[in-house]
Amino acid sequence: MGMAAQAASLVPLGQAVGIQMTTAGVLVADLAEVDTPDGTCTPAKDAGLRPGDVICRMDGQEIVSSADFLAALDAAGDTVSVTVRRGGAEITAAVTPAVMPDGTRQLGLWLRDGVTGVGTLTYYDPATGRYGALGHGISDETSGVLMPLRDGSVLSAVIADARPGGHGTAGELVGSFAPGDRIGAIERNCIFGIFGTLEAPPDGDAVETASADAVRTGSATILSTVAGEDVREYAVDISRVYHDGGCTRFLITVTDPDLLAATGGIVQGMSGSPILQDGRLVGAVTHVLVNEPAAGYGILIENMLAAAG
Repeated sequence: MGMAAQAASLVPLGQAVGIQMTTAGVLVADLAEVDTPDGTCTPAKDAGLRPGDVICRMDGQEIVSSADFLAALDAAGDTVSVTVRRGGAEITAAVTPAVMPDGTRQLGLWLRDGVTGVGTLTYYDPATGRYGALGHGISDETSGVLMPLRDGSVLSAVIADARPGGHGTAGELVGSFAPGDRIGAIERNCIFGIFGTLEAPPDGDAVETASADAVRTGSATILSTVAGEDVREYAVDISRVYHDGGCTRFLITVTDPDLLAATGGIVQGMSGSPILQDGRLVGAVTHVLVNEPAAGYGILIENMLAAAG
């Protein structure tokens, strides 16, 4: 455990923020067919590349961004040596690009080198200046692979719209933010959230954190921003508590009529909203149930702290 995991009390936040993150290398989100005058081909697939691979070198040149990838491909010969990180190991494959009529080369890849979105800050540790947010990692939406962090920022945001979810469709918060609105750095992206340092202490009073055996079914509250910049407290019910291999999760149901009217329940962008029960910080909202928008899942605050590093 790092220093954050040893904190006796934390400031619960609930502040919506903009999130900008770039990847360490270029992530292969998916494979694609390439249409050529001679028919379709799949160069990357044929060479053994897979969704979730992270391209780190091409012909020995370091690849940091999509621009690096395109420059290396443009300079490649009949084959290009592509080195990827996969499952903690490096694998090198020789790929034969498809040459298009205009002379450009294609490998048949969908690539991603960053992500931008809206999320919610969970807590601030006044002893260290560090924060935790989201309650889940930032993953590629196509491959599902956790995105390797190069650098990133959290930015102050204004929620302009809250689009309610429906059965089978997740709603979302729509926020506005700009690169100059940075309030902190993203220093870690893992399965239990994003973590880093805030540049200025946020307002709020510290509360005790709750251990797994202290969480109970019954009434609780969450802190969220679903309009403008105002953090509000909303009533929820912890319906079930799950203990699974050292990880504690719970099912929550929104009961607050104001939140139900505004969003229909839990929506994308509310991930990270702190959950409080009996005056203690219990955990954070992580996921919405798409077939039941009023309900969602939460993660125990102790699991977030243990992962904070």
